[in-house]
Amino acid sequence: MKDAGPPVRNTGSSTPESYFARMYADASDPWDLANRWYEQRKYALTLAALPRRRYRRAFEPGCSAGVLTRMLAGRCDEVVAADRVQRAVETAAARNRDQPHVSVEHLVVPDQWPAGRFDLVVLSELLYYFDDAQMQKILDQTVASLEPGGSLVTVHWNHPVPEHRLTGEQLRPYLEAVPGLVTGPGFADPDFALGTYTRPLPDGTPPPSPAAAEGLV
Repeated sequence: MKDAGPPVRNTGSSTPESYFARMYADASDPWDLANRWYEQRKYALTLAALPRRRYRRAFEPGCSAGVLTRMLAGRCDEVVAADRVQRAVETAAARNRDQPHVSVEHLVVPDQWPAGRFDLVVLSELLYYFDDAQMQKILDQTVASLEPGGSLVTVHWNHPVPEHRLTGEQLRPYLEAVPGLVTGPGFADPDFALGTYTRPLPDGTPPPSPAAAEGLV
């Protein structure tokens, strides 16, 4: 993987609420997440990157239309999804209506964060909408809410967009520098950057690899 270099300091402001309101004004799935092969492939790779077969409780802020939410439901005992746009919340809730272990909440992160602990947090197409201070707060809250041995998976579009402060690769150094997380395997696609991170176990060691967890090494 090409070295992304030092963090790019983008001093711009967070993407305004009006942008998201405009995107959802005429469409419940403005990025066509449910139908594009690009999205289906990206989601499949996101799920494949998760180091555990099963998770107790996951949090997915910025869930949009709830497509990835439904996929996460197959790997988790409980999924808490959230979005800042009410129409997105309604669409995601409808898509997951038959999944009793999925809840969809109207939350504006980082100022609002669900109670309790998680062993999985998914930050998908989210961080580049926030200024440095808000992005750091999201990462701090992620670490604080992750159980020891818990997983963080991040995936972000890797092409410049006027509303995105950073690309996926430009975000990677920020993520790798977060205190309290151990960087795991990632995936460098021409179109998106995917990373996995874990919170160390109470003794300070990282969780075992999938092969080690099954006694293969």
